[in-house]
Amino acid sequence: MSHPTFSRYRSETEMLRYLKRLENKDLSLAHAMIPLGSCTMKLNATSEMIPVSWPSFAHLHPFAPRDQVAGYQQMIDELSAFWSKSPAMITFLCSPTRARRGEYAGLVAIRRYQAAQGEGHRDVCLIPSSAHGTNPASAAMVQMKVVVVECDHNGNIDMADLRAKAEQHRDQLSAIMLTYPSTHGVFETSVREACKVVHDNGGQVYIDGANMNAQVGLTRPGDFGGDVSHLNLHKTFCIPHGGGGPGMGPIGVKAHLAPYVSNHVVTPINGVNSDSGAVSAAAFGSASILPISWAYIKMMGARGLREATELAILNANYIAKRLEASFPILYRGQNGTVAHECIIDIRPLKAASGISEEDIAKRLMDYGFHAPTMSFPVPGTLMIEPTESESLYEIDRFCDAMIAIRKEIARVESGEWPLDNNPLVNAPHTQADLMDSDWKRPYDRQLAAFPSAAVQAAKYWPAVNRVDNVFGDRQLICSCPSIDEYRD
Repeated sequence: MSHPTFSRYRSETEMLRYLKRLENKDLSLAHAMIPLGSCTMKLNATSEMIPVSWPSFAHLHPFAPRDQVAGYQQMIDELSAFWSKSPAMITFLCSPTRARRGEYAGLVAIRRYQAAQGEGHRDVCLIPSSAHGTNPASAAMVQMKVVVVECDHNGNIDMADLRAKAEQHRDQLSAIMLTYPSTHGVFETSVREACKVVHDNGGQVYIDGANMNAQVGLTRPGDFGGDVSHLNLHKTFCIPHGGGGPGMGPIGVKAHLAPYVSNHVVTPINGVNSDSGAVSAAAFGSASILPISWAYIKMMGARGLREATELAILNANYIAKRLEASFPILYRGQNGTVAHECIIDIRPLKAASGISEEDIAKRLMDYGFHAPTMSFPVPGTLMIEPTESESLYEIDRFCDAMIAIRKEIARVESGEWPLDNNPLVNAPHTQADLMDSDWKRPYDRQLAAFPSAAVQAAKYWPAVNRVDNVFGDRQLICSCPSIDEYRD
């Protein structure tokens, strides 16, 4: 607390200016599209966000008597009824406070069910390499042994490898954690077969709901073999992403798993075993965030939700089509299209030019864009997801920026710009860079900071130059007092 920030601002005016300076450093949806793949950065509409601040939602105690929370309970019941139809599950549990906790709660239900069937020894979890990144950690948290299933050259689950590993671990197989569509950005045509292979070998099927934004209104995890699935409300159903919460990751389960989901001693759930321990301190988790999803669903309606899904898929395919002449599209589905996101492969470009995916990500800041997801799920790639929230104008602006960057890479490839001194490796360019009287770069300041007409019309200024990404991870410094001081 000795930092000047904690003592510098002593009036509301000063505090306001300090917060505004912080805001100015951040690139948000107020500035531009945020094309993070597998994170679905869709619009959090103001009309959806306002009810969160109402005292009747924000200040309610989680253990208030049922007769005092009739409206709240109605909202939760309506959401649960809708979500049960969305993934085609029987029972929905709204206590997990985030999607990762939802994964945990779903796997706990599977393990409780198997233990009740006398199969508590089942502890192997198959996870395809195309699955959501949190899946292995969730499996480890419930003491499962993770076995990775490989994917083929098209990004689909290698069915031969799945069959071999399911049969190899037949007596210990507990579950598979699938992500559909996968993080490779394709709808896997073998998903029903994959579910059947696991069921035939005694396991349960967990469908990760990270990419439900590509399913709502079109398909349902419960229909193609899922036994349990969670929903990422911070993705498909519009609550804000990131920031540590509050969040929620409700799970839906089929009838045979319903008695084994987590219960709550203060607010028990009908039909659930009383000895099934809670996964959250509150029965409905971070329920104050639910008005956002409720308002989104009510205002969109069934037709609107389906159209949002279709438009998200259309936008991703439009981007893939516009960029395919400049960047290789790593994975496509059986019919040559992608799902809700596409992965562009930077590895051939890096081999030819020396320019990396990180250089492209940093250069995008000069064009006024947040970078796509970098090096996940495949190292050396960029994963792009536009969602349905972005207009054709903004998507074209992003594609134009990527194509322009590809042309800049070509100038490095040709030797016009040296590898160690070009707009990409020097990106992002700050105002201080442009004011530097000792400008020793083989490109002009205009190209550095105003590379397109769109940027000239509305410029976002990066606050700092590139930093050493891994330095902090390798130079850990503990700023807290030593244990001896506490002992004294």
